Amino acid sequence: MSTKERLSRIDDILTRKQPTLKIMLENVHNSQNLSTIIRTADAVGILDIYYSSKDNETLRIHKTITQGTHRWTHRHRIEDRYTVTFLKEKKKEGYQVLVTHLEERAISFRDVDYTKPTLIVMGNEKEGVSTEVIAEATDVIVIPMQGMVQSLNVSVATALILYEAQRQRENAGLYARPQLSLEKRESIKADWIYRDTIARRSKGEIALEFKEEVIRFV
Repeated sequence: MSTKERLSRIDDILTRKQPTLKIMLENVHNSQNLSTIIRTADAVGILDIYYSSKDNETLRIHKTITQGTHRWTHRHRIEDRYTVTFLKEKKKEGYQVLVTHLEERAISFRDVDYTKPTLIVMGNEKEGVSTEVIAEATDVIVIPMQGMVQSLNVSVATALILYEAQRQRENAGLYARPQLSLEKRESIKADWIYRDTIARRSKGEIALEFKEEVIRFV
């Protein structure tokens, strides 16, 4: 792909990014699941992916799984003690917080309006979401199950929910018009081009990691 074609591709991607659709993974244990979710998130136009982890460790990104999509998304690690504060802040900003959890008040993931500013919270592979996070939910959602098991692998469950969100947003025309301002698109583009150029020219010899913001609250 020529430089001109690559720049055009980046412009096209940024016009379809959905800054008001975000995902958060609480205390994810498996770095392969995180990498798979990054790839799916990029596919539906998500820009921001948040996660917390055991002992506040930065999880490895498996490039053979992401296939480079970690370059075109923004990854944020939330320190565990700030998770609830983060959710409260997002609600103040007008986001609905959808938490996946099997309980009596839960509704089907399809019965939600994803065209609204939305933060989807997925639990970890062992314990699911914490009670503190559930308490901050605007809605608790589930994927209807008809078999013996009551849950799916977290990366599979995330993909189902994100593609329902993508379907609704596409029907509402949210991919047909830019959701990011021109100024924001140009700023992100400049950062992406710089990092992408170095990564490609070094052919892996320069270990340039795409920045991961660590979120803390004072």
